[in-house]
Amino acid sequence: MACHKCPERSVITLQHGELCKNHFLSYFEDKVFKTIKKYSLISRQDVIGVAASGGKDSLTALYLTQKYLQENNLNNKLFALAIDEGIHEYRATTLQDLQEFCEGRNIPVTVVRSQEIFGQTLDEAYPRVNRGTKKKPCNVCGVWRRYLINKHARKLGATKVITGHNLDDEAQAIVMNWFKANTSLAAHLGPISGVEEHELFVPRVKPLYFCPEKEVRLYALLKGFKIQFVECPYARDGYRAQIQDLLNDFEAKYKGTKQGIINSFLDILPLLKERERKSEKGTIQQCQECGEPAHGEVCNACKIKEVLVVES
Repeated sequence: MACHKCPERSVITLQHGELCKNHFLSYFEDKVFKTIKKYSLISRQDVIGVAASGGKDSLTALYLTQKYLQENNLNNKLFALAIDEGIHEYRATTLQDLQEFCEGRNIPVTVVRSQEIFGQTLDEAYPRVNRGTKKKPCNVCGVWRRYLINKHARKLGATKVITGHNLDDEAQAIVMNWFKANTSLAAHLGPISGVEEHELFVPRVKPLYFCPEKEVRLYALLKGFKIQFVECPYARDGYRAQIQDLLNDFEAKYKGTKQGIINSFLDILPLLKERERKSEKGTIQQCQECGEPAHGEVCNACKIKEVLVVES
């Protein structure tokens, strides 16, 4: 079919009609840039770290962040921050793609390896943690990644961390928290993560917040980014995978389901954040073991390290 704006062949069907390659690229970039401006995700003074893995989402976020800065004549310092969790035959490949991507665009890259911080790779640690806690690999990985990204972004002077979370990711997180009655955690979602500023936390922002996964994938393909379109070998073991399948099924039957989840959540998000600010559960402390931020005396990353010591 033809694009509804010109005679060129369509590459995607959206709610408002068909779009060709060039009109889709413009539409996608405009949506991302409008999100950055509407939610003030980037300011002129920011030092920007992009949490990058080499996958389609983080490379798209990294590319468009640099493009946004260039088009708006902003001279912000920009760098990529990658976490090597130690996943055999997976992470090394995506990090190689990231290195090549950044070299071609003069973007500095810092790679932090979990093994150097926690003493073990995720592949080594997960079976031991699971024996003691029954945690899934995604639980361990998520804790490690958030911990290391925040810690090293702060060390590198970042005032903002950009992540590649897309609309599908956020809709899944919202439903996961609803199903588990985690309204406290839900308060930390949104285009800007967290509830309030804290000196130990670098704010995390999501310019791809309103971009469905299929649009991000198509954008990366049309731009010719070198990407391994492979899923983490642990992904299907997680609770998120079940929610992902559920929402994809609903979206196939009822178009707009994911967007509806996002829109309704954004309506109540200010109330959730306000309640969390008033709650003692939301109080940030310093971990007694490592000095990083924690919601208790010991942060979740150090709790995992303690389990590893017991199970070793």
